[in-house]
Amino acid sequence: MSDLETRELEYFLAVADELHFGRAAVRLSIAQPALSKAIRRIENRLGVVLFERSSRHVALTAAGTALQEYGRYALNAVGAAVRQAQSAGGVRTHLRFVLKPGGDGGLLSAMLAAYAEQPDARHVDILFSGPADRADFLLDGRADVGLLYAPFDPLDGLAHERLYTEDRVAVVATGHRLAGRDSVLMADLEGEQRPLWKGIAGQGDDGSPGAVSDVMQMLHMIAVSRVVEVLPRSLVPPLPAGVVLVPVADAPPSHLVLAWNEHDRRPLVASFVQAVLKAVLKAAR
Repeated sequence: MSDLETRELEYFLAVADELHFGRAAVRLSIAQPALSKAIRRIENRLGVVLFERSSRHVALTAAGTALQEYGRYALNAVGAAVRQAQSAGGVRTHLRFVLKPGGDGGLLSAMLAAYAEQPDARHVDILFSGPADRADFLLDGRADVGLLYAPFDPLDGLAHERLYTEDRVAVVATGHRLAGRDSVLMADLEGEQRPLWKGIAGQGDDGSPGAVSDVMQMLHMIAVSRVVEVLPRSLVPPLPAGVVLVPVADAPPSHLVLAWNEHDRRPLVASFVQAVLKAVLKAAR
């Protein structure tokens, strides 16, 4: 990256994400004029225009779109290299655990308590992911261990242990045509509008109106009869008024799994996995 420094790439990606120099400057904790100058320097050095600018509008050019796509990969790779080097050198003193908000199946407290009893236990940092990037946290080194839902989360490149299996439920408004059923089939949900999730490619990643980023936002959308959704039962929090659950009889089951990078063989990770499996086995008896 001789033509572009890491910090400059961070500046560019912030503007590309926000499409607003003021918001990007706040996100980066720098002055807006300094950010604008930095972007102009990048454009001059690369010999391309990255943004179309007007007093009311900022948009990526074709060159900017390309740099956003490949630049993010490059920046993630640099970060992963640093984290892996620190791990290999024994710099990390904490264990980092990633999960979806509310996605612990009620096991988190027992898991942490069991691990705390290990003689080599370390402090555990809890990281909350977006709707669908927990596997990325584990693959690029941002987290050491995590809770994933299979088959919804990809497990390629990850070692994992299944903790439990559960059914899936349809979440619908109380006035919905299916609300009074004892159960439904997947075919009954055909044609129903499903929520768009922010951060998931092809859904709400383009800023689509009404896109949701968490289950609580989804429940509010369902309550006003805008959408329905099918989720693992444990992912559904206490329901607000106006929303009910209906079991989906033929939906493939959901598996809550404990996962980690398949190349990570550190005792730190093995100790945590062993403690969690012991705690889950004990709870199942």
